[in-house]
Amino acid sequence: MVWNKRKTLEKILRFMTRGVLRKYQPLIVGITGSVGKSSTKEAVALVLSVAYTVRKSEGNYNNAIGIPLTIIGAASGGSSFMRWVGVFAKWLFIMIFPVRYPEVLVLEMGIDRPGDMGFLLEFIPVKIGIVTQISSSHIAYFGSLSNIAREKGKLIVALPADGIAILNVDDKRTLKMGEKTKARVITYGFSEGADVHADNFVSHREARRAEGLSFKVNFDGKTVPLRLPKILAKHHVPAALAALSLGVALKMNAVDIINALEAFEPLPGRLCLLLGRDNTLLLDDTYNASPVSTKAALEVMGDLMAPRKIAILGDMLELGPESSEEHAALAPLLHDTGVHVVVTVGKHMRALHERLLETGFSRKQLLWLPDPMAAIEALLGVIRPEDLILIKGSQGMRMEQVTEQLLVDPRSAVALLCRQSPDWRKKHFSPPEEWTEGV
Repeated sequence: MVWNKRKTLEKILRFMTRGVLRKYQPLIVGITGSVGKSSTKEAVALVLSVAYTVRKSEGNYNNAIGIPLTIIGAASGGSSFMRWVGVFAKWLFIMIFPVRYPEVLVLEMGIDRPGDMGFLLEFIPVKIGIVTQISSSHIAYFGSLSNIAREKGKLIVALPADGIAILNVDDKRTLKMGEKTKARVITYGFSEGADVHADNFVSHREARRAEGLSFKVNFDGKTVPLRLPKILAKHHVPAALAALSLGVALKMNAVDIINALEAFEPLPGRLCLLLGRDNTLLLDDTYNASPVSTKAALEVMGDLMAPRKIAILGDMLELGPESSEEHAALAPLLHDTGVHVVVTVGKHMRALHERLLETGFSRKQLLWLPDPMAAIEALLGVIRPEDLILIKGSQGMRMEQVTEQLLVDPRSAVALLCRQSPDWRKKHFSPPEEWTEGV
């Protein structure tokens, strides 16, 4: 039997979830935002695990089906009726018998369309809400950044008076959410006005000697040093600051929090530095792409020093009518990075290719390809030893397949790259629907 009635499944899972939460009453931390949700989830779980038993959302379990499965503690049944029977059996077991249930649930709460957050909040009583940043991801379904912020902000509005709202002070739409909550508000970020803020950054710029970031964190009248040896990108630091903010709010020991964060590392596909073929270095950022995250990735590449830099950029999807201009708008930043070769992949990236030609790049520096499969074949004639290569694109572009072919050992892809489940690996690239819309 193939599950083809998603709404029915969502209703069943919602009923099951309510039962589990009523019985075990865990502290629930909900995390939302346009970028940085997964990294923040990992950092928060890392810190809280010092003092509590914690369960976090795994993989892409961040929607109306994945979140209930996280709460139940079961894997998706996929298209198998018997596996879904197994999910029900596990739920029944934990409802009948007392089990050691986690004290804290750290849930990534993703939304794709209007109404998604409201649906989740109907049955998930979030006590602590964290909002990372609002950007134009999924704007095709919302129409404006204000609409995206309004939907995600429902998480903060719904918090109880004894709850905690942890907000990124560097994003004005996120910060404004603090005006609409009864909960205690804690801000974090790079601005001095934040309750928890970071400054005095130090990093090693030579790509082959990169040793992470070191900086100072200021909170509660104290200044403490923090080193993140596995983090290259400054835009990953807010995830650590959000986790630190929550640890401090829960009165955890500051030394324990700092020590825990030293193990914080990027998830696969989020600006990981990997060894590539022919002694190249790969900046793998293939989990997804938006204008904000793409600009951040380019800034990281710009900060690193290497004999030659190559940017391989796949389409940023779901940007709506502004898609062409959003892609073309990356041109000035590419000039600033000192990149030597730009390989653009996909229908929308053609706009960036043309803009780069108009603004001074030579045809020898540019290569446009229609899809990642064509890119894989062409790249083998482009890369040179010692190159630093950034690979990025939206999930639908399957740019992790490009990274796989550039790894020093492609067999290590399952351990190093995003979307490496057997089901994902079986899927071949197919042109996004938006490529043909209006044609």
